[in-house]
Amino acid sequence: MDQALLLIHSELRHKNLTVYWLSDHCYQCLYQVLITLPKSPKPGKPSTEAVAVNTQHPVILQLNDTVEEREICRLHYSFGEFGNYSLWVKYHPDVADEIACNIVINKDPISTFFPILVAFLIYMAILICMTLGHFFVKLDPVRNWLYKKMNPRETDRLINSELGSPTRADSYNSDLQAEVWRSSSPQRLRSLDTFRGFSLIIMVFVNYGGGKYWFFKHEGWNGLTVADLVFPWFVFIMGSSISLSLSSMLRRGYSKWRLLWKILWRSFLLFLIGVLIVNPNYCLGPLSWDKLRIPGVLQRLGFTYLVVATLELLFAKAVPESNSLERTCSFLQEIISYWPQWIFILMLETAWLCLTFLLPVPGCPTGYLGPGGIGDFGKYPNCTGGAAGYIDHLLLGENHIYQHPSPNVLYHTKVAYDPEGILGTINSIVMAFLGVQAGKILLFYKEQHRQIMLRFLTWSVVMGLISGVLTKFSQNEGFVPINKNLWSISYVTTLSCFAFVALLLIYYFVDVKRLWSGAPFFYPGMNSILVYVGHEVFENYFPFQWKMQDNQSHAEHLTQNLVATSIWVIISYILYRKRIFWKI
Repeated sequence: MDQALLLIHSELRHKNLTVYWLSDHCYQCLYQVLITLPKSPKPGKPSTEAVAVNTQHPVILQLNDTVEEREICRLHYSFGEFGNYSLWVKYHPDVADEIACNIVINKDPISTFFPILVAFLIYMAILICMTLGHFFVKLDPVRNWLYKKMNPRETDRLINSELGSPTRADSYNSDLQAEVWRSSSPQRLRSLDTFRGFSLIIMVFVNYGGGKYWFFKHEGWNGLTVADLVFPWFVFIMGSSISLSLSSMLRRGYSKWRLLWKILWRSFLLFLIGVLIVNPNYCLGPLSWDKLRIPGVLQRLGFTYLVVATLELLFAKAVPESNSLERTCSFLQEIISYWPQWIFILMLETAWLCLTFLLPVPGCPTGYLGPGGIGDFGKYPNCTGGAAGYIDHLLLGENHIYQHPSPNVLYHTKVAYDPEGILGTINSIVMAFLGVQAGKILLFYKEQHRQIMLRFLTWSVVMGLISGVLTKFSQNEGFVPINKNLWSISYVTTLSCFAFVALLLIYYFVDVKRLWSGAPFFYPGMNSILVYVGHEVFENYFPFQWKMQDNQSHAEHLTQNLVATSIWVIISYILYRKRIFWKI
């Protein structure tokens, strides 16, 4: 998969050849040996070797004289998956002693994107059918026929649902449960749950393999892929929910001590679930504590939630339902009113910058942000992540961090590195705090849709400009490149920029114009912890995974991953209909 066959033919009778290769996507990397060819045994009979080449990105092929280490020719080419190619190395027929290198296509590659197109069309057809069905159910003739043919009570339930969303809330003993059920009432913003569910479903799809497409995997080092978007968005929405939920509970008379206990307990549960249930090393056995990975997604969520929620609780004030005073506030009121939190966050970010760029790391240059391995022309092979990697190795130990980080494949890194490590957690706190600001906007300008969307847009522009300055609008040449493994500050500002835009659009269509109910993403958004933990625990079981006939087929992998992801959407829908939610 993601490979093509290359036949290399050399007609050079007096030269052994060494073929090197380098991916365009590998920044400042050393050339890697692809294969060595012996000289041609006799005229008209070239020496031939077959080798697999990578098709994810264009590559550079460099042919050197093995003895003299002198470059003979260099080619830049983009190979297609499962294509068959020949590279001919021969003397130029018209120019003496000049060597010509040419690539010829023996067999055309396959279209790797065709399965994605088919899947898109299938899901669009399902969406159209559901939309048309929902439309026809509302027509009076169809409504009357359903009343005759079906139980009236069931028919009423069907007609009054918006693709499965109840329109009224039942009464419950618990205040917190009642708050959950009012998903269609003005008190709860469906856009937040929809955005959370959207991020979660992409996360599930990516974790299940993403059809084995490179752009559904995490970026090797600097830059972004689809897989790099969703976790920060999830953190962002968690911050928004913190702001809204704390204000709501304070308004209902909850004491801050009671809320602090809830925050501590929830943070502990998130960390415990992350370590004991969805830890990647847990499959080695319950007693494999010597190899247990301590950081992780839920662990980072738990600690981020603890810091941000506690910080918000210390200075939070219940925003009244009728917020006429705040509606006349200055442009920066939602920042000025909470200046102590901002000072704390700025101090945290200063700490990240100082540790990242000033902490001495043995054997590595101070302020190093590279991947190590063959990056930076192989000068710092054991310096993956710089200060971030050093702190994790120092405080957690090499056996308790992630052993197979994403730069392994592209940069051939030699040391363990954890993308959910200690230093990066500082910037996940910053990301969640920016989500808190989105929640404050929703609180301060309640029902003022134009103001809310304008401020979302303003925050997006500001975050985008900060990212542009930090990165110099480039992938690798900036002061602080966008990097998911490091959770760099430019990564946080860029993803916050995208998050404000996404939330603006979802808010407009779901809560303002009500043109979209949020389905199907709304349902997993209401049961996010259950879906995340469930998809991790049952990943290797049927029907989420089965034995494939062709393990090298994108189509089969994509089918399996989409089916598994869709099953979790269906499960979350059924749980929503049954009003079963797992809250911690």
